[in-house]
Order: sequence, then structure tokens, then C-alpha cells
Amino acid sequence: MKSEAMKCLVAILRSMGDWMNKQLRIPDPASPIVESEKNDNDGGNELPQTDNNGDESSEASDSHSELSNGISEAASLEQRRAYKMELQEGISLFNRKPKKGIEFLVKASKVGESPEEIAAFLKSASGLNKTMIGDYLGEREDLSLKVMHAYVDSFEFQGMEFDEAIRAFLQGFRLPGEAQKIDRIMEKFAERYCKCNPKAFSSADTAYVLAYSVIMLNTDAHNPMVKNKMSPEDFIRNNRGIDDGKDLPEEFMRSLYERIWKKEIKMKEDEFVPQQQQSTSSNKILGLDNILNIVVRKRGSSMETSDDLIKHMQEQFKEKARMSESVFYPATDVVVLKFMVEVCWAPMLAAFSVPLDQSDDEIVISQCLEGFRSAIHVTAAMSMKTQRDAFITSLAKFTSLHSAADIRQKNVEAIKAILLIADEDGNYLQEAWEHILTCVSRFENLHLVGEGAPPDATFFALQQPDLDKSKQAKSSILPVLKKKAPNAASASKRGSYDSAGVGGKASGVDQMNNEVTSLLEQVGMAEMNRVFVRSQKLNSEGIIDFVKALCKVSMEELRSASDPRVFSLTKIVEIAHYNMNRIRLVWSSIWHVLSDFFVTIGCSENLSIAIFAMDSLRQLSMKFLEREELANYNFQNEFMKPFVVVMRKSRAVEIRELIIRCVSQMVLARVNHVKSGWKSMFMVFATASYDDHKNIVLLAFEIIEKILREYFPYITETESTTFNDCVNCLIAFTNSRFNKDISLNAIGFLRFCAAKLAEGDIGSSRLKDNPTSNSNPPSPHLASDGKQEGAVLTDKDDHIHFWFPLLAGLSELTFDLRPEIRKSALQVLFDTLRNHGHLFSLPLWEKVFDSVLFPIFDYVRHAIDPSGSSPQGQSVENDPAELDQDAWLYETCTLALQLVVDLFVRFYSTVNPLLKKVLSLLTSFIKRPHQSLAGIGIAAFVRLMSSAGSMFVDEKWLEVVLSMKEAATETLPDFTYISSGAYLQNVPTENGGSSEQREDESQPLENDNEESSRSRNLYFAIGDAKCRAAVQLLLIQAVMEVYNMYRAQLSAQNTVILFEALHAVAIHAHKINSDNDLRSKLQELGSMTQMQDPPLLRLENESYQLCLTILQNIFLDSAPNHGSAEVVEGHLISLCKEVLEVYLTTARPAQLSSGTQSLGHWLIPVGSSKRRELAARAPLVVATLQAISGLGDSSFEKNLGQFFPLLAGLISCEHGSIEVQVALSDMFSTWVGPLVLQSC
Repeated sequence: MKSEAMKCLVAILRSMGDWMNKQLRIPDPASPIVESEKNDNDGGNELPQTDNNGDESSEASDSHSELSNGISEAASLEQRRAYKMELQEGISLFNRKPKKGIEFLVKASKVGESPEEIAAFLKSASGLNKTMIGDYLGEREDLSLKVMHAYVDSFEFQGMEFDEAIRAFLQGFRLPGEAQKIDRIMEKFAERYCKCNPKAFSSADTAYVLAYSVIMLNTDAHNPMVKNKMSPEDFIRNNRGIDDGKDLPEEFMRSLYERIWKKEIKMKEDEFVPQQQQSTSSNKILGLDNILNIVVRKRGSSMETSDDLIKHMQEQFKEKARMSESVFYPATDVVVLKFMVEVCWAPMLAAFSVPLDQSDDEIVISQCLEGFRSAIHVTAAMSMKTQRDAFITSLAKFTSLHSAADIRQKNVEAIKAILLIADEDGNYLQEAWEHILTCVSRFENLHLVGEGAPPDATFFALQQPDLDKSKQAKSSILPVLKKKAPNAASASKRGSYDSAGVGGKASGVDQMNNEVTSLLEQVGMAEMNRVFVRSQKLNSEGIIDFVKALCKVSMEELRSASDPRVFSLTKIVEIAHYNMNRIRLVWSSIWHVLSDFFVTIGCSENLSIAIFAMDSLRQLSMKFLEREELANYNFQNEFMKPFVVVMRKSRAVEIRELIIRCVSQMVLARVNHVKSGWKSMFMVFATASYDDHKNIVLLAFEIIEKILREYFPYITETESTTFNDCVNCLIAFTNSRFNKDISLNAIGFLRFCAAKLAEGDIGSSRLKDNPTSNSNPPSPHLASDGKQEGAVLTDKDDHIHFWFPLLAGLSELTFDLRPEIRKSALQVLFDTLRNHGHLFSLPLWEKVFDSVLFPIFDYVRHAIDPSGSSPQGQSVENDPAELDQDAWLYETCTLALQLVVDLFVRFYSTVNPLLKKVLSLLTSFIKRPHQSLAGIGIAAFVRLMSSAGSMFVDEKWLEVVLSMKEAATETLPDFTYISSGAYLQNVPTENGGSSEQREDESQPLENDNEESSRSRNLYFAIGDAKCRAAVQLLLIQAVMEVYNMYRAQLSAQNTVILFEALHAVAIHAHKINSDNDLRSKLQELGSMTQMQDPPLLRLENESYQLCLTILQNIFLDSAPNHGSAEVVEGHLISLCKEVLEVYLTTARPAQLSSGTQSLGHWLIPVGSSKRRELAARAPLVVATLQAISGLGDSSFEKNLGQFFPLLAGLISCEHGSIEVQVALSDMFSTWVGPLVLQSC
């Protein structure tokens, strides 16, 4: 019987598989036609065919379902199944908490909301716990009471004997244990019985009492615990007078007693075993668990013979069929098969596993293995992951490869079955490949042990920690593998399938004998290798699953620190080679998996394993680079990314050197085929440039130098973007801290790249036939002319993204701490722009100025100490940071600013729209409160004006004078901190005490801190004012120089703007000089300020002098009838009056402030300091008098009335020198006298 049952199960599974194959159009793997079709259509380089792709099963089933009668059969079945599942969930909840169960079922629309519908459900539904039904019906809540009434009212008791009515009533539930609940139920029963049988009793009370008596009699008669049984007389006596004081007929009572005594009142399920716990599994829902319970129960009963068991099961099936309302449907949708398998897979797994484990009969074993194969085929093709993995895991355990000593012939048959499954169902195994490949790995391990070969750990011993240091000085630091030597296998305890790993030896290998070895030879490694060879026949998704699983198994092999194995790692290389000819999309997905794997192994702490992995990756890369790659593809770059990641992450210097040598070998051997791979190669070299080991840096740059000298045309042959990768790599080497020559040579190669870019060689293949001719760069330190008439770019704007990284990299090098690097970078940067700037368009120039040239000066414009010098008492002679800052400031910054100006002048015809930005740069220097910076900016401004001023039109001159005005306004000296007296607040007295009595010991420390802070602030305020004053003097001189050069080109309007700027400076200086309080404070601080009195006298005089000169020139240059002549004349007359008033104010401050004194009073003579001030102002007054004299007859006569009081004041005041008096005498004799005589 067992054999027949096994055959039946296998036949069922086989029929399922055959029907599924037909529905999904899966070919029979045993058919020779199919094999040829696979060879033709399922090759790695073709798209997966519909007929061979199990991964299209869902699509095929969906399309088949749509062909059915308008509604998907699978969807309909799934709906019914879901309905049952939800219903069973509600029933299960009811059996735990009846009230919540009813709420759930009503909410899920499985039961109606009315009490009648709920009562009908409780009466008819199967699976409900009878005790819980009784508890729910006995509740006194409103809904429960209504349901109980509806439940009782659903019974029809007409013509039934009283005991028969009770039997029928109590079949559907068990009376609750609580007396009040029983009372409510039996009270309603009595009412219903009397309603159905009005003549049975005089009232419902009689039926109610008798019902209790019958229940008590039933318990007394059939409970074995009751020793003294109730007699008929006792029963009759107990019920006397219950019928409204009368007795019920004795015959009726005796007859009732006899029927109860003979047949117990009990629920329907009491005929069978007690109810077991409710289950929500699919087996319970579909009734299968009842069948299983029958079999299990009867095994332990007295029914010993198989015939009796079969007969009983037949009866149960028939009974189940009579009770069930199941309907059988002919299956047309393959998804139905999934529901069938979900129900029966667990019993089938048990049915195949137990005999396979316990029996040695060949027929039984063959049937079990056939069942496993069929089950795995169905579950895998239907994508039933849990079921598929359960069958494959069980079958893998039966191979006993994890415990070599237990291997028998049936285990070998299981191994063969595993290999057959891999061959036939590989497209559908998905994650289950891991179990199969684990078996293959363990088999290979046992095979090597059987042959006496040494384990892999012999060749991959962990390196000592000091090995890295001891090998750094060697030129070649690649470790040499040890030679093979025999090694005895160490003993280990027997392990389980789950605990045994694939690293090291399987458990029990020490107990392997010749019998086990001969058994394993039945399979052979050739069959195992066929698994990997056949990988090229897998479809597009199957191969990805295969590769993922193989990587996981290999990781397990390599994870062992003591016994690592590389079997799967070598197979990864093989299958990558086998499948390299697949279409690009499939191969990219495969490599995405392999790439992560190689990165992980390449960063392994076991140096030998990491070297083995990188060498394997090199072999694959060399093979992959044999394939041609079209332009603008990225496959090579993706393929070589593991080299980049490992280069960045690996801590082993040997691995990093190996990667550089691998990349070098790839370039030398496959340079003709390298396209997008250049990107990853340059990233490897760029990473090497930052390495901590000098040998790595030198080796990498040596290779880069060779590539650029000999193979530069190949770099940009089809991928022009690789030019930027090359440039970025060179820029990385310019930052090398090991060797200055490397940085200088890298800068030289940047010059070479710029020349090639200017020549238009980027993306050109004209040198492919002769790559070495004219491609070698000149000596890195020699300038390249680069000006070739025939090298003009066809589209300049397209080259912005080529030029910008190169120029920006050179720009950043101007901040290098090494002077030689700064100088070389600056030279190459501006040589490149000078030599090739004629190829640039305005947008490119704008990008260059904004993002390359101007950022050179960002540090200067924002980070230099505003004081311009160190505080008193603090020396910076030994401060390296200050020294570096000064060296950069006076060498690099000055030169760079001059070069920017020269560059702008050289290409002015193209870049003239950028004048405003250049002026803004220079103005930002001038506005900085740092005398050296301002001086550099002013010098560059004069350089710009002297070189390009002749090319400026009126609009450009307007921008120039406005920038001058802005600079003059922003640099006005500020004495607010001193004039406000902020530094005098709470100043300690001379003896060190405070103006107020100190109250505690903490006061001295606080005062010291405050004093130090005030001193610091005062120093900065004085330094800032002096710096601004010096800057304004330089600015005025620069304005005078520029004005003298281009006086003829400046329009009157622009000149007036210039005058207004200078006039504002003069007025501000006079305001400071006339502040007597400020001057007194500055004199008190004389040792600190070291400023003359008045502080800004020179600035005031020079600015007034220049204003006067400008206005005189405008007045002389303008035509008399010109509209601006009157405006200029008004400015000039006003300025002359202002200068004379300032002089008179200085000479006679008291008289002018208090009014005119009478002639009879004596004047107090001015002091020596005042005389010196007047002497300093005398040249300006003389120039003013001369300017007044030069107004012309009419203008002089017209304005003489305004000047005469001032001239009279000059006669009466004191002077510091005789110059004013001489000039005044000349004026009176030459101009004033003739006018007076003429008027007379």
C-alpha cells in the first residue's frame, strides 16, 4: 500500500508538471528537439526566447487567463479562496472571543447585521466552537439576547417529544457553565416549545422546570462520577406539582425517564473525539486537516490492519463528500496549480522525506527522488519560493555531503538528482541556486580530499601584520605563492547540513574510506563542472540568479580565516568568461553582481586571497577589452570600477601596487580597444597620487607619463570626455607631497594638454595610424607657442567644459604652499591663456574670468588681516603662516594681478564687456584696509589705464570714473572711535587704581582684561585710519597720473564726476583737520599714533589741488558757449572760495568765529605749529589766487565782489610764508587795480 501511495503521489506531481509545461509552453528537457532549440535560441548572445523562458510564466498565465470566458478562472478561484480565508479568520476569532468574532464577521460582510442572520450563521456554520456559541447565546447584552431569541425561534418543535426537542436544541451548542446564562437560554426554550406545542403543558413554567429536571437526569444517569443513580420514582417525586400545582402524568414521566436513561443527550461532535484547537491554516480551511487527523488518530487505535484503515478512510471521505458543498471545476488556468500545491506540499514533503531517510530500497528511493524532482520543477516554475526552497533544502540534506562518513548509495543518487535539477530547471531556481552550488562546492572539497590534494589554505595563509612594513622598500612587493605540498587532513567532528560551511573540509572527511571515495566517483567532477558550463544556456534572469548564488557560496568559502577555499572564486571567473558574449544589457546586470563581489574580496584582510581576486579581475578585464566598444558607451568604465573602489578602500600596499600594474598592463596590451575604460584608469591613477606610500605615487606617475607621451591620441579618440579625466588626474599629481618634480612635470603635462586642446586634437583620430608622431609633449618646463592658424576650433563654446577643468586646476595651484609650484602654475596658466586666448569666445572668457582668474584673489580680498601689520608688542617674524601669507601677497598676488590686467588688455577686443568686472576686482583691492593690498590694486589700476585707456570709449570711461569714485568713497579715513572717546571709558588711573574704589579681589583681573581690549581696539582704529589715509594719497596720485595721460579723452561729464569724488575726499579731510577735540586727543596719543597735526593736512591739500587743476582744465578746454562751461565755472568759483575760507579759518579762527574785531585791538600772534600749517597750505592758496586770476576779464569782474572780502582777509591775517603775500600782490597789481581804475 505504501508503495502504491508513493507511486500515486509521484504520478500526481508528474501530471501537474506535464500540464503546467503544456500551459506555459515549457519544453520537455529530455527531448532532443528541445536541446537543439536551446543551442540555437538560448545562447548567451541572443535575447531570451519566449518558449524557453520560465521567467515569463506569469505573463503566459495571464495571457491564457484572458482567453477564458471573460473572467479569469484563477481570479475567481482566488476570490473564493480569499472569502474562505477571511471567514475562517472570523471563526477563529469567535472561538477565542465570541463578541469580537461576530463584530469582525459583520464588518467583513460575511454575516448579516440582523439577529436572525447572526443566529442562522451560528446554527449552520462549521468550525464554530460549541462552548463559545453557548457562552455567546447566554450573554445578557442587547444584541446577544436578540440573537439567542432568534436562534431558539428558528427551531420547530411541533409534534416532538419533550426530550427529542431538548436533544435537537442542544445539538448546536454546549450549555454554558454560568447558571444565569443557562436560565436565560432554557427559559426561551420553554417558551418556544410551548408555543409550538400549546397543549403539552399548562404553562411555559412547567416546560422550564421540566427542562432543568431532564438536564439533571441526563447528568446523573451518564456521569460515571455519580455513584447513587436517580430512580424513576425519585425523578417523578422531584417533579411533583410543577404543572400549576398538579403532577404530570406518571406514564409520561416514566417514559421520559426511560428514554433519557437509554440514550444520552449530547452534541453531535461528542460522537467523535473532542474538538482540537482551531487552525487558520489553508489545510483547515479546505478540510485537509480532518483527513490527516483521521490517519494519525487511527494509527494509535486498535485498528491494526491496512484493510481496516483503508475502509475507514473511505467511509470518512464519503461522509465528508456528503456534508461538503464543494464543486469541481476543470482547470484551464495554470495559476490554479499554485493553490493546489500550497495545500498539499507539506504532506508530500513528509511523504518523500521519511522513506528516503529510512529506506534503502532502490525502488522506493527512486520514487522519492522522482517526487522531489517533480515537486521542485512545479514549485520553481510557479515561483513558489517557500515550497521550492523547502524541497531543495531537504534534498540537499539527503546528499550527506556535509557529513562524508554517512554517504551511501542513496546519497549519491540524491547528488545526481540535484545535478539533474540544476540542468533542467536552472532558469527557475532563483535563490535556490545557493543550495545546489553549496553541494557542488562540498563535493569538490571531498573530491580533493579523496585524491590526497592539499587544501587551499596551504596557499592562502594569512600574512603577518609586519609584512606590510618589511616589504615597502622592495621594488616589487607582490607575494609569491608557496609550492604545493602534501598535507594530512585534520580530524573534525560530524556536523549537520546547516552548521557545516563550505569553507574548509566537510565534517567526517577523516573517516572517508575507499567505499565512500568509489561512491563519489560515480558522479565525477566532470558532471559537476557541467553545471558551470551549462550556465551559458540559462536565460537572462536565470544567469543573474546563478551568479548571485555563486558569489554567496564563494563568500562562505573565503570567510574561513583558517581554511579559506577558492573553488567558487575560480568558477566565477569561468562563468564570467562563458557568458561574456551575452547581450550588453544582460552582461551589465551580471557584472553589477560580480563587481560588488570582487570589491569585497579585493579588500579582504587575507592578502593572498585579495591578490588572487585582483588577478582574476585582471584576467577578466583583459578578456573583456578584446571586445570592441562603440563611442559614447560606458561598459568598459563600469567593468573596471572594481579596480577604482578597491584602490580607494584597500589598506594593503601590495594590492594597490598590483592594481596599478594591472591597469598598466591593460593599457600596454589593449590600448587600441580602450574607450570608456580610460575614465576608470585615470581614477585609479588619481587615487594613487594621494597614496601614503611614495613608491605607489612614483609608479603611478611613471605610467601616466608613458601614456601621455605615447598614447595620448587614443585617450580622446572616441570619448572626448576622457580628456577631463586625464586633466583631473594630472591635477591630482600636482598636489604630490613626496616629490616636487612630479608636481612640476604634471603642470608641464597640463600645458601639453592645453596645446592639444587648442590644436583641435580632442576626439580626433587622425593620429591613430601613427600615434607616436608629433604626439610627444615637449619638455614640461618649456613654454609652448601653440598659435597655429589652422587650429581654430569649429565651435568654441562646445569646448568650455574642456578648458575649464584644466584652467581651474592651474588656478587652484596658485595657492600651493611651495613657491616653485605656485610660480610654475601661474606661468603655465597665463601662458596658456595668452597663447590660446584668441580661440576663446566671450562666454568662455567670461567663465575664465569668473571661475578661474578672479578666485585666485578671493583669499586676499576676504582673509587678509585688516590692520595690515601686527599689534604692538607682538612679533610675527617667526610665524610661518604670516611668512607664507606675505610671500604669497608680495610675489604671487602682485604678479597674478598684473598678468590679469595684461591678459585683459591683450584680448580687449573680445573681453571689453568684462571691463566692469575687472574694475570691480581692482576696486576690491583698493577698498581693503590693507596698505600693501591697496597699493597693489592701485598699481594694477594704473597699469590697466596706461595700457588700455586709449581704447576706451566714453561709456567705458564712465565705468572707470565711477569705480574711482567708489574707491575714494569707501576708503575715507574713519576717526569715529577716537573722537567718540570710547577708549577713555573707565580707564585706570596712572597709579594703576580705578576711579572708583575696588570692592573685591576679582576687580584687578577684570580691569586688566578691559584695558587690554580697549588698547587693542584703539590700536586697530588708529591703524585703520592711517592705512586709509595712505591709500587715499596713493589713489589721488593715481587719479592725477591717469588724468594727465587721458585728459583729452575724458568728457566734461566724466571729469566732473571725477572732481566730485576728489572734492568729497577733500571735504572729509578738512572736517577731520578742523576737529580740534579730535586733534587734541590724537596729540595725547602721540606715541601711539605717530601722526602729524593736523592728521590729514597733506591729503586735504593734494585733493584740493587736484580738484582745482581738474576744474581749471575743464574751464580752459571747454568752449565759451558750451553748456557745461557755466556749470564748471560755478564749481571753480565755489572751490576757490572754499579754499580761501579754509585758509582764513586756519589763520584767524577766533576772529572769524566771533565777528570782526575793531581796528584798535591787538591781534594775538599764531603759534609755531599754526605757522607750519599755514606754510603747508600756502601753495594751495597761491594756486587758488592764480586760478581766480585766470578766470578771464568778464568772469573775474563778475565774481570780484564775492572774492574781495576774502582777499582783504588775506591782507590782514598772518601767514606762514611770504608766498601768499606775493601772489596776492600780483593779483592786485595785475587784475584788481586796473579794474578799480577803470571803474573810476
